[in-house]
Amino acid sequence: MPRRRGRPRSPWTLQRRLVLTVVGLLALVSITIGVVSVVILRASLLDRLDVQLASAADRSGAVLGGGGDNDGDRLGDTPGSTYFGTPTANSILSGPAQPPGLLALVYDGSSITTGYTDDQSGAIEELSAQQVQQLADHVNQSAAVTVNLGGELGEYRVQAETSGSGTLYLVGLPLSGVEATAAQLALIITFVSLAGLIVVAIIAAWVVRLALRPLQRVTATATRVAQLPLDQGEVSLDDRVPTGDADPRTEVGRVGAALNRMLDHVDLALEARQQSERKVRQFVADASHELRTPLASIRGYSELTRRSGQQLPPDAIHALGRIESESVRMTGLVEDLLLLARLDEGRELEMEPVDLTMLLVDAVSDAHAAGRDHIWDLDLPEVPIEAIGDEPRLRQVITNLLANARLHTDAGTTVVVALAAVGDRAVITVTDNGPGVPEDLTSTLFERFARGDSSRFRGTGSTGLGLAIVAAVVAAHHGAVSVESVPGRTQFRVELPLATG
Repeated sequence: MPRRRGRPRSPWTLQRRLVLTVVGLLALVSITIGVVSVVILRASLLDRLDVQLASAADRSGAVLGGGGDNDGDRLGDTPGSTYFGTPTANSILSGPAQPPGLLALVYDGSSITTGYTDDQSGAIEELSAQQVQQLADHVNQSAAVTVNLGGELGEYRVQAETSGSGTLYLVGLPLSGVEATAAQLALIITFVSLAGLIVVAIIAAWVVRLALRPLQRVTATATRVAQLPLDQGEVSLDDRVPTGDADPRTEVGRVGAALNRMLDHVDLALEARQQSERKVRQFVADASHELRTPLASIRGYSELTRRSGQQLPPDAIHALGRIESESVRMTGLVEDLLLLARLDEGRELEMEPVDLTMLLVDAVSDAHAAGRDHIWDLDLPEVPIEAIGDEPRLRQVITNLLANARLHTDAGTTVVVALAAVGDRAVITVTDNGPGVPEDLTSTLFERFARGDSSRFRGTGSTGLGLAIVAAVVAAHHGAVSVESVPGRTQFRVELPLATG
């Protein structure tokens, strides 16, 4: 069974990494300090408990070494005693100045007596056989050791001694007080550390956010520049990182200064490109304007000569016809170049409501007359649709799209022109069932002089400017044009702002 790939985790921001690093280091330091403090406190309390245990052992040795007659009279009937007058565990537990919770075991050579003082009631209680066995294993050790007696008693610190009379005895004090104090300290350190971590996280987030504000301003500048249409038209690249954020003495300042230098170079390059484009546009406009007069003269003289009525050789008549047709073709090319140059200069169009329904009816009627070998269909809404635009220019858009469909498809191709209102846009589509646009040409189809070698772009006299004019005119109307093509279906889609009111 294939393993399902999990969704990639989103990368952490620099602010989050810095805050978590600070909080993590503080947590590590707090844990270290807490562990060391608890260990030192426990060791100190354990040493103090060992001192108390040694004192209790000395007092117990004094009690056992004193004969114990009086103790036997007094303790003979209490739990843990053996024979009258014999030193027992009760002798130790009932001795003077013994600490609470004391545990005692006495071995007189023939019997073992044990007991411990209950912390709450102060009564002397006996130990179980298992607990006695655990203590008996340590009667030969003179150093203090820790024994876990289990049950309610838990861990005890015990020490074995020999009295002056030769009696072996063992005394112990509970470790519950030491463990409780150490646990209380650990709990206090935990709560204080957690509170400190929360406070530090809040302060660190504020400080880091404050420290990263210059970087955010640098990012904002780069984002604004990235959103500019640097690839077209004249662009004013005046946005720069503020001087305060471009100080080379800081890390962020060096980034800001580097970005400013890069923007200066880009600005110079854009200015040089714009100057070059302006010169080219001016040349094309001037050349197109100047070529109109001689082209009109060539066409007029050739037409006049052909219609003069004089007898001319057939080859001369053919040559005059070719001169006239090529002058007409070149005049159209010059007019297209002049229109593109004017659109590039951003000349204002005459914007007014245009009835797209009637415009499409007229355009399809003209296309039907020019291409009777094609099938032309209209799909119009019942209610007329108006758009805001320049009617001659919009008529030229539709004419060019229909001419493109006629010139680059075979005879018998069906071309459907449709109009619809989608939201606040008027949508015009021109769809044909021709061979389609080559995939490698789709991305450059609306560029100037875009040509191809497929059946849609065979030698038909096309200048390669028709769709470029369509794109330029639609863009000047704040619209959009696109194409979708597969073999057997090609659709050009034009969107224009609807007329409101």
